[in-house]
Amino acid sequence: MKTITFKISSLVLFSILLAGCVKEGPRGPAGLDADVIYSEWFSPASWLGSTGDWYFDASAPDLTADVVETGVVLGYVSFSTGDIYDNTVRPLPCIALGADWDFLIPGKYGAIEYTSDASAVPSTSIQFCFIAIPGNIIAKSAPANGKRASELRSMSYEQVCKLYNIPLK
Repeated sequence: MKTITFKISSLVLFSILLAGCVKEGPRGPAGLDADVIYSEWFSPASWLGSTGDWYFDASAPDLTADVVETGVVLGYVSFSTGDIYDNTVRPLPCIALGADWDFLIPGKYGAIEYTSDASAVPSTSIQFCFIAIPGNIIAKSAPANGKRASELRSMSYEQVCKLYNIPLK
């Protein structure tokens, strides 16, 4: 009987000690980055369309209706050659290489479409990525004046990455 009581007491004590040793992993600023979605950098396999109306679609299953409609989606482009600002990440929309560059979420969620009005088919070496901040994070991090979404859109790629602990390109 003493052995059973000792084993039960030891098990209870071990459970209490183990519960006290649980640690949370590293968190970003104020713990707000847990749900931030970001893509790896990618290039199009090919561009569709014609002169002045080029586009390509990329699968983005995390861009759900809720994320798109209540959060903020930020698009970025990086030109490997030809840009006067070599290796600079530009927020979209932007003007570069004599063309307008932009992105949109097509009629179906779960994808992102990048566009260009270039006169010739754009290079497939141009790289793109996106960052999506869901609405629940925007609400948690919004300042009193509620301008957080517009502030995010005016920040550089590097600033947004730093804010949400996203690895830089």
